[in-house]
Amino acid sequence: MSEPIQNFYPDDVAICYGCGRNNAHGLHIQTHWDGEEGVARFTPKPYHTAFPGYVYGGLLASLIDCHSVGTAIAATYDAEGRAPNTEPEITYVTGNLNVSYLKPTPIGVELVLRSRVKALHERKAIITTSLYADGVETVRGETVAVRVPSRARIGQQDKQ
Repeated sequence: MSEPIQNFYPDDVAICYGCGRNNAHGLHIQTHWDGEEGVARFTPKPYHTAFPGYVYGGLLASLIDCHSVGTAIAATYDAEGRAPNTEPEITYVTGNLNVSYLKPTPIGVELVLRSRVKALHERKAIITTSLYADGVETVRGETVAVRVPSRARIGQQDKQ
């Protein structure tokens, strides 16, 4: 997949702080799926700091969260033999996020996130993600992504 999976999210729901292309203040995480793993790159800004020289841990958890869900969506389209943006929409929400901080993550370098599918079931996906700074794994996460009918329908239900 040459385009990130997030480019295929419907415009009216592509507003997630982490990965929504239509959120002007968001992180704009982009997940590229190659059939085996999801890969994303992100360069923290100086204001993403925890203390001088290091990235805030909450931001790192957010990167793992959104990238893992994007990986689950892309992997499921792939497993179902469908192209992204075909109906019915495939989407997931985070059911559980477990993050382990292995080393402090420096600011000023590009971070690379690599996700793999540990398990893919009808209603959930388990995704493992490693975050690297200068080739060193600094954070590891496991996300349980729960499949839901549609982000658009969830938004409509909230309005009722």
